[in-house]
Amino acid sequence: MIEETIAEVFAAGGCQGSLSALEIDGPGRLSVAGGELAVAASTFKVTIGLEFFCQAAEGTLDLTERVVVSPAEASLGGQGLCITEDPVEMSLRDLARSMLTISDNTATDVLIRRVGIERVRARLDKLGFTGFHLPGTIQDEFDTAARDIGFTGWGAMADAMRDAASPEEGDAIWQRVLASPGMRPGRIGSGTADDLAGLIRAVWRDEAGPAEACANLRRVMGQQRLTRKIATGFGPEVTVASKSGTVPGGVSNDVGVVTFPDGRRFAVAVLTRPLTPGTPTREGVLGTAARVALEHLRANGSHHRE
Repeated sequence: MIEETIAEVFAAGGCQGSLSALEIDGPGRLSVAGGELAVAASTFKVTIGLEFFCQAAEGTLDLTERVVVSPAEASLGGQGLCITEDPVEMSLRDLARSMLTISDNTATDVLIRRVGIERVRARLDKLGFTGFHLPGTIQDEFDTAARDIGFTGWGAMADAMRDAASPEEGDAIWQRVLASPGMRPGRIGSGTADDLAGLIRAVWRDEAGPAEACANLRRVMGQQRLTRKIATGFGPEVTVASKSGTVPGGVSNDVGVVTFPDGRRFAVAVLTRPLTPGTPTREGVLGTAARVALEHLRANGSHHRE
């Protein structure tokens, strides 16, 4: 059975996972543990991008408005505005692009504060995607996880890791974070593969909000620079627009749209976690799982199992 085949793919990659695939222009559907709540990591940023572009289309914010982001506002992260040493002035639209293409956590938190996380939740609920848990900014989530293991916040924990007597001692602190309540589904930003794939399908069908907003989100997702996950399962003739998400040693996720040369399009979400906590998932397994799922759908049509 296809569920067993996909489970074997995950196991071979050292992980467990859930997968949801939906044909965008037809009835094809495959769900393997797709209703299971999982840590979303940065895949949740598509929900922020949707709300941002919807508010712009509805006239409540200006995409070209310029904001200054100082290093003092930086959230934890290894790229973009997370590592600048001087204030940076950008448009709101380019903040969204930085969030969705290089997964800039600081840009994400600026936009969360601007659009309001409660409005993000309300839009998702109205669309019927009730499987998301979005507690707030990324920095708040990091601080919560650090406090769960006895630090005053993420900065204090990061200092302890940096000043550890050995790499092993520093890694032990990170392993405690991964095992903490603050990193569990339903506490940190979470979602289901079914809801993530469903949301992306709605965006590609102009059903998630104003057509202008959906088109803007599609265009920016097509510019993502990280293509080591779902895209690895397909050749250059197949187009993939996606948003990945990673917690090192914790989860490896990807959600997006796969378009074949014959025009058939599928929204796909693959969410994985390691069989052995702290051991990275081999990223190519997400592409393999997506390819197996879509080969099945293209050959056999609709199929579903919770």
